[in-house]
Amino acid sequence: MTQPLQKLSSQNLPRFFLISLLATLVVFTVISITGKPLQNNVAPAGIVSYELAATPAHAAAILASWNDATRVFAGFNLGLDYLFMLCYAVTFSLSIVWAGRTFQRWGQLKLARLGWLLAWGAWLAALLDAMENVGLIIMLLDRVAAPWPQISAFCATTKFGLLTLGLLYVFAGLFFQLSKGFRSAQG
Repeated sequence: MTQPLQKLSSQNLPRFFLISLLATLVVFTVISITGKPLQNNVAPAGIVSYELAATPAHAAAILASWNDATRVFAGFNLGLDYLFMLCYAVTFSLSIVWAGRTFQRWGQLKLARLGWLLAWGAWLAALLDAMENVGLIIMLLDRVAAPWPQISAFCATTKFGLLTLGLLYVFAGLFFQLSKGFRSAQG
């Protein structure tokens, strides 16, 4: 199955990547700044601690450690995260497609096909992020009860795994390009 972003021309891909990267970094910066009040001894990683709580007791302890004002920051972050999902899914997909084209250009077709799958994985990560946020918002607004902490933690863990695989693929593509380019210059 073709990844839609594969259809971008090689000339347009870098420009779209830079625009999406800039948007991702801007939204990430806002989330990071507004997420600072969520960090405490119970939730040292702030909203990420909440995402990974995994049990009703742990999620309830995190929510109890946040006052009403802090919960507003949590709600804001969870809402803004939906924009962030779109931004990072596009950025990851574009960078993976770019790396896949590098492998394809050098005749590494199996690695290129893996990239097309991983580019879809960035969109799956965003979908999992959205599902995770539903559970987090329900707990924030209503009450903490199973299965929401477990669902959110599963979605968050899987999301982080998919994004990590994509990032490793991008670094592998960059390394491959640099090493092949260096060998071509030497030969």
